[in-house]
Amino acid sequence: MSRLVSFVIPCYRSAQTIGRVVEEIDTTMKGLSGYEYEIVLVNDASPDDTFEVIRALCAKRNDICGVNLARNFGQHAALMAGFRHARGDVVICLDDDGQTPADEAGKLLAKLEEGYDVVYAKYTHKQHSLFRNFGSRVNELMTRVMLGKPKELYISSYFAMKKFVAQEMIRYENPYPYVIGLVLRTTKKIANVEVTHREREIGTSGYTMGKLLGLWFNGFTAFSIKPLRIATVIGVVSACGGFVYGIYTIVKKFLNPAVPVGFSALMASFVFFCGLILLMLGLIGEYIGRMYISMNNSPQYVIRECVDERDER
Repeated sequence: MSRLVSFVIPCYRSAQTIGRVVEEIDTTMKGLSGYEYEIVLVNDASPDDTFEVIRALCAKRNDICGVNLARNFGQHAALMAGFRHARGDVVICLDDDGQTPADEAGKLLAKLEEGYDVVYAKYTHKQHSLFRNFGSRVNELMTRVMLGKPKELYISSYFAMKKFVAQEMIRYENPYPYVIGLVLRTTKKIANVEVTHREREIGTSGYTMGKLLGLWFNGFTAFSIKPLRIATVIGVVSACGGFVYGIYTIVKKFLNPAVPVGFSALMASFVFFCGLILLMLGLIGEYIGRMYISMNNSPQYVIRECVDERDER
């Protein structure tokens, strides 16, 4: 019996590339036996005519679902929307720009057949810009320290997972989804396979520094309380340091009354500790703010339109 594979692709400014990605998926899956497939394309409020291209693809065939979000909610929210429309036994996520090689999807599927629950593509050499590579390194460090990701595990936007993992992920309904965190809290049976990362032929990355910062905040505030514990440790260390420095100043004054205490040193310490306090208060405020937004049932995403002509299976 054939297994159904759902390809979930978040789309942004990809009117010129998404058609090629779909064609490559078609060619690849025709060469794999034992699998049927469907494609879920989620337009994250692209300013170009991306959804018109998606609509045209849906009109030509009955194995593509097009989802149009009402505004730009970000890649991870778009993925969550795609997961809720995916019906496959296996879900494969990849990019809309052709940099993630759809023709190597068989490697991910073969690795899943070995008994793993999630398989991430690993790139020996990434063709991203320096900015994106820097962001990936920071994200790697953050997920390892804050979320407990194994050091040897490589995380990318190209991955395959079994149906039960996707179903567990969509149970998360808070407004700040972070796909990596949801995967790591669902299963530890995760593996890597090496694939080729291509150069971008058209356009530029949709990630800006603001979006990357927002993504990192989502990761460690939604799935970890380690930042609060780190803040507590820093507070204790700073308080102890201030106490020791105070004793040192008093002893020095008694031993040599002629030595001035030092206004500059006092002000430097004052500014430093005030800065730490404000930083910790801001961190706590970030957590409280996100809790408040979650309590108000702010949505992960809003769907403006869905075009779904897929056959009932």
